[in-house]
Amino acid sequence: MDDRTKRRLFVGFATTLVSKAASTVIQLIQVPVLMHFWGRSMFGVWGILTATPTYLSFSNSGFGSVAGNEMTMLMARKEQDAALGVFQSCWWLITLVMSAMIVLMCSVLYFLPVGRLLNLTLLSEHDVKWALFWLGLSVLFGQLEQLLQSAYRCITRYSYGNFLKSGLSLAAFCVQLVPVLMGYGPRTTAMVFALANIAVTLILCVKVKLDIPWISYGWSHASFAEIKRLTRPSLAFMGFPLGNSLNIQGSQLAVNYALGNDAVAIWITARTVSRLALQAVEMVKNTVWPELSIAFGAGNMEVVRTLHRRACQIALVMSLTVVAIVATLGPTFLHKWTLGKVPSSPGLVGLLLVVVVFYSLWSTSATLVAAINLHERLATLYSIATGVTVIVTYFAARRYGLFGAAGSLLLSEVIMDAYVVPASLKIAHDTWGGFMGAMVHYPHALRPKALAARLRRRTQEVEAELEEKAEGKE
Repeated sequence: MDDRTKRRLFVGFATTLVSKAASTVIQLIQVPVLMHFWGRSMFGVWGILTATPTYLSFSNSGFGSVAGNEMTMLMARKEQDAALGVFQSCWWLITLVMSAMIVLMCSVLYFLPVGRLLNLTLLSEHDVKWALFWLGLSVLFGQLEQLLQSAYRCITRYSYGNFLKSGLSLAAFCVQLVPVLMGYGPRTTAMVFALANIAVTLILCVKVKLDIPWISYGWSHASFAEIKRLTRPSLAFMGFPLGNSLNIQGSQLAVNYALGNDAVAIWITARTVSRLALQAVEMVKNTVWPELSIAFGAGNMEVVRTLHRRACQIALVMSLTVVAIVATLGPTFLHKWTLGKVPSSPGLVGLLLVVVVFYSLWSTSATLVAAINLHERLATLYSIATGVTVIVTYFAARRYGLFGAAGSLLLSEVIMDAYVVPASLKIAHDTWGGFMGAMVHYPHALRPKALAARLRRRTQEVEAELEEKAEGKE
């Protein structure tokens, strides 16, 4: 692994850290503010409202992700025109699919009593439909952002793209809080939230064009053949957002139907606290994803193997560390964070943290499979596993309450662990012995003596530079 790759990894990890910090700030501020102004029951309603439109995300997000992988591998081989062809083809396809989904969403909201179907009794049917319309619009426009960030990823400026998106998302969140602070309800808040996020998408469109001159939004390089070639992996990739929606929002809906709005509020906040440990895993995944595409595109399997091993090792160590911290401080934080409206629930938080540990290994290992567009079986299995788990969650919640719901989540994680790691090892031309050995080994450069020696050398270099400057002034 050369110095340029290491430098990109370091900068990428730093910007991903900023991105996850922004997401964490949003989560930490949003809950107490909404709890204070709306109360626990209405907060539970908002959780269901925001969860429902996320199922629209699997309508076209696969094309943005697959296009990003393909563009990155093409640019690793210096094929810029081909990368532009992928970008333009997927841009127009996503736009057309998004338009069709807007028409479908409006039809569903017009004809179906969605408020009654979702068991939302605290809002009128009219307000529920408008809130879902605005939130759905926000989700659909957000699908273009994945393709836009892929443009930065393919030129190895993914760290800048992450930083830009994080700043804009934080600004949009601040705008969303304005109607809440002014005393408005979910319908108005959803409208402001959607308009702010649509503005973020438009700003990213302009920035990509300014920062990457060879990117254009025309159709001169687009082709139906390119779309056809990417359709199968793109459709398969939709299994990831679908699986994520089933895992997060699906479990919320299962708890809502089994136990009601108050239980949803407890479930959402407890799971949010437990998932703080996932931020470490996501940072590692987002950092190595582009580099895995670049290395595989260039045919450098040694780098692919090294990145996969180190990513899994670091993610596992970081997740276990954060899990230990959250297990100790999380329950007390949960009670204070929700202004005393949610019990500390140490058992529930602890059980959800066990789920996080099982998730961290397979999720990080799956980055290799997804980064090179060989994810079809993986995505299908994930959506099936999480779909089955949602059903189990409902019955477990009915019988054993929130503890049963939390324990049921282990089902999908165990299934994914059993499939993903062997699949990734096969792609990386790795062995179980080599992989497991890497899990307990750390590079010589990170050992205390090596770090101390590096610090001494750097100190001596700085002192020498200061002496040269002092002599120059004399």
